Amino acid sequence: MEALYLLIPLSVLLVFGALWLFFRAADHGQFDDLVGPGLRVLQDDDRPPAPDDKKSD
Repeated sequence: MEALYLLIPLSVLLVFGALWLFFRAADHGQFDDLVGPGLRVLQDDDRPPAPDDKKSD
């Protein structure tokens, strides 16, 4: 029973800390673009860049 006097306040502090971290990340734009990084992985950029058609002589 005495352990509950320690564990309940610690769990409440842990929950408030997790909520604070979540809202801080949301305010700083952490969750703005959820699709972009996944699509960037799929882009094929192994090809060398195409040469320019313009001649500068």
